[in-house]
Amino acid sequence: MSLTLYNSLTRREEPFQPIESGKVRMYCCGVTVYDYCHVGHARAYIVWDMVRRYLIWRGYDVRYVQNFTDIDDKILNRARETNSTMEAVAERFIEEYFADTDKLNILRADEYPRATHSLDGIKRLIHELENKGFAYAAGGDVYYSVKKFADYGKLSGRNLAQMQAGASGRLETEEIEGEKKQDAFDFALWKSAKPGEPFWDSSWGNGRPGWHIECSAMVRDCLGETIDIHCGGSDLTFPHHENEIAQSEAATGKSLAKYWMHNAFVTVNGTKMSKSLHNFITIRDLLEGNWSGNSEFDPPSEGGHGGTAPTKAGSKSNAKAVEPMAVRLFVLMAQYRSQIDFTEGAIASAENGWHTLKEGLLFGRQHGSKLGWNPEKIGEDTKAVQQFQAAMDSDFNTPAALVVLFELAKELGKEGNVLVHQGKTETPPELLQEKWVTLAHLAAVLGLEVVPESESGDVVGGLSDGEIEAMIQQRKDARKAKNFAEGDRIRNELKERGITLIDQKDGTTIWHRG
Repeated sequence: MSLTLYNSLTRREEPFQPIESGKVRMYCCGVTVYDYCHVGHARAYIVWDMVRRYLIWRGYDVRYVQNFTDIDDKILNRARETNSTMEAVAERFIEEYFADTDKLNILRADEYPRATHSLDGIKRLIHELENKGFAYAAGGDVYYSVKKFADYGKLSGRNLAQMQAGASGRLETEEIEGEKKQDAFDFALWKSAKPGEPFWDSSWGNGRPGWHIECSAMVRDCLGETIDIHCGGSDLTFPHHENEIAQSEAATGKSLAKYWMHNAFVTVNGTKMSKSLHNFITIRDLLEGNWSGNSEFDPPSEGGHGGTAPTKAGSKSNAKAVEPMAVRLFVLMAQYRSQIDFTEGAIASAENGWHTLKEGLLFGRQHGSKLGWNPEKIGEDTKAVQQFQAAMDSDFNTPAALVVLFELAKELGKEGNVLVHQGKTETPPELLQEKWVTLAHLAAVLGLEVVPESESGDVVGGLSDGEIEAMIQQRKDARKAKNFAEGDRIRNELKERGITLIDQKDGTTIWHRG
């Protein structure tokens, strides 16, 4: 089987063949750090984490880079609003980004370049574009001459006649800059300093870089002139990714990326997230239960690099905290190029699905020792692994891959119920071990993992199997001595610690966690 993926540049599925055999260089456009991340961000970074994990599972050596945009008008606006600084705002929301994405089990990138740390590479790239006739200085600014790049529009499929002026994407002073531009389609590579704003010195005067040039420079500095995969949200296709291509390929004469991948939008109750509708939902509020499915939210701030979120959501009366793995499952239940709709019903369905998977994933921890599993003889369900790989090899078809996981989890859940209520099962222990190992292995490829009880605090006291068995024996001795009050006390203590006892007709007692 060979992996195929949809290439946004060619608009078709293609076999994946990295530039260098066995190695993958992958760049993901990161967030502009001035606010909390929302469910749209959650989708994007869960998706690319899934792609990265799967490539690693398939045997590739993956180098994954994701930037932080820490120079931006919106960061400066937030700094003014909070009587802070650009640096302080950026540092705060970088920390908040990690706080949210760590909970969603998103692996840390190999490198997180920042625009403020990449000024030398940015200025060097702008000089190259100037020297090659693709850029020009005007009144302290530097602009890219779009019409000089013959392939402009090849990613988005747009031609200049269809495009609107202001392809810079984020400029808030277009009227002033329009007087400096040679053509309305040109976009800023370097912007002259405004009074009271941070700036860096350059041959064009004090200023700061434009948005698009940052990623072109960081890709080249971290991964080289041509990479295997460049990914991001579909809202970045134009103008951001289009402008990245124009900048990088004009400077190097080489393709920026062999494959371009884009994830689709998240809607809320059937409507695209927007400022006017007040329907942004932050990851933080979702995980903490400070949200509501009725679309009544406080007005959010403007969109960032792929959009952003309000600092706090509004109406929360009927909300509840959503488990991080349920959020991750919600994202993976749709193929990454398909739009997904965030509703209370969809989240409830994801929560139910996660409870099924969680029960299967906990099977080994709850019953493995009782079944006498041999950790040295670990095999996998070959058929299930093949079905999983076939699904994922087809442009990362996670819904089909999850079908394999749910089948395994349901079988283990059924066997777990039999063990709890009957104390034994007719299914060979080695077959159950094979299914559990396969489920745990494949779920980890999708980043769906159960936090150990010692870390999650789900079981108060963290009792070991031996300690539980000892307490059950103490209860048995108490009941034999007709000290039923002590027996009840032990049973209640175990229950408080998440241990359920089931007394059998033959006088034995079996137990399970949860």
